[in-house]
Amino acid sequence: MELRHLRHFVALAEEEHFGRAAERVFVVQQALSNSVRNLEEEVGVPLVLRTTRRVQLTPAGQEFLVGARETLLLAGQTVERARRAARGEVGRLTVGFVSGLAFGGLPEIVRRFRELYPNVSVDLRELTAHEQEAGLRGGQIDVGLMLLPVRAATLDSRALWRQPLVAALPAGHPLARKRKLKISDLALEPFVFFPRQLRATYFDQVMRWCATADFTPNVVQEAIEIPTLLSLVAAGVGVFLPIEFFSRLQLPGVVYRPVEGAPLVDIVAVWRRDEGNNPVVRAFLGVAEEMLGAGKEQG
Repeated sequence: MELRHLRHFVALAEEEHFGRAAERVFVVQQALSNSVRNLEEEVGVPLVLRTTRRVQLTPAGQEFLVGARETLLLAGQTVERARRAARGEVGRLTVGFVSGLAFGGLPEIVRRFRELYPNVSVDLRELTAHEQEAGLRGGQIDVGLMLLPVRAATLDSRALWRQPLVAALPAGHPLARKRKLKISDLALEPFVFFPRQLRATYFDQVMRWCATADFTPNVVQEAIEIPTLLSLVAAGVGVFLPIEFFSRLQLPGVVYRPVEGAPLVDIVAVWRRDEGNNPVVRAFLGVAEEMLGAGKEQG
């Protein structure tokens, strides 16, 4: 029994005429008649009463019609589910993100993604960049959102947004009175920053920038997340150099100032190379680029 047999039978039951039913399913009348007859032989009971005037269903045929319609509907839904999965419209996605993105960027991405793909279940996990790399390699997350690309043979990354570094200062700091700073203005300031082992690329980029002004930052306190570092700035512990994106975290006691010649840092999406053709991953990356403005330089 094939789906075409069921389609032929349903068409005949609804048209009550072999000729019209054949036209409806785009076959010749004899082919439709043979199809229905083969169906009856397989079922083992008559499904259709044939008269010179019209076609009627037997009681068995009426019951078979109910099941045939349900089967065709389910088959159509199954095909559509496969097509939607191929388009990334159904499935599950686990996304890791660094904490600062929760204050801006991530909510916009997730909101838009859920609007476009309501049948994809999204699981969000707040993780450091180091934890995201481990989670990607181990298959615990599908996409990571972090700062700076990851250099690993098994992972790919894509820049979503490019931002300059800015200075985060305690609100009462004398430098806060300036509209724009030079990196040399910070030479004698205590710094708060990430441990190098967690964000080596970011750490080294800042150190190279400071070296152009002939100083090495005096890091007096370390923390692993940007909100924590900004809280330390608010407490007057030191200054910090986040990307401009995080200036939207308007913490009491913290002010942000642009810095001349600030290097640009990327907010990136990272995924396993072997998942690059996963339609759900591709769909999420497309939305992330749309919401953050891929490659857009700010500042």
